[in-house]
Amino acid sequence: MQLTLYTDYSFRVLLYLGVNRDRLCTIAEISERCAATQNHLVKVVHNLGREGYIQTMRGRTGGIRLKKEPEDIRLTDIIRCTEVNLNIAECLRENNKCHITKVCKIKHIFKEAQNEFIETLDRYTVADLLKDKEQLTTIFSGNVVLMTNRNTGTDNH
Repeated sequence: MQLTLYTDYSFRVLLYLGVNRDRLCTIAEISERCAATQNHLVKVVHNLGREGYIQTMRGRTGGIRLKKEPEDIRLTDIIRCTEVNLNIAECLRENNKCHITKVCKIKHIFKEAQNEFIETLDRYTVADLLKDKEQLTTIFSGNVVLMTNRNTGTDNH
């Protein structure tokens, strides 16, 4: 299963807000610090607000912040509200069109793997992702410079 960029951006927003709990943040600021377009983040923030994970305040002095405590936001909750389909294969979908599903044994293996994936993620919260808050703060502040190999354009990490 590959999670969408929308889900990735949702986690980035939650992490940024988790690191900056003491103040209101703006979409423009998060966009700059999290390498995500403002257009995408507007949609992400709207969804996270509608789902009750963040609080949005309009106006000149407005902004966004976490509404729930990080330890109350399970990773699976975010994935369920951002992903249209959690099934890792067509045979697990309701509208399955595969003609060998009735006799194929891989469906059960996929279902087991999918359940394990969800169960693993369900054990973690946004608070778990914020355990390296100092490092995240440094990264989000823009004080980290990635060394790029001039010959290949790849990071030296």
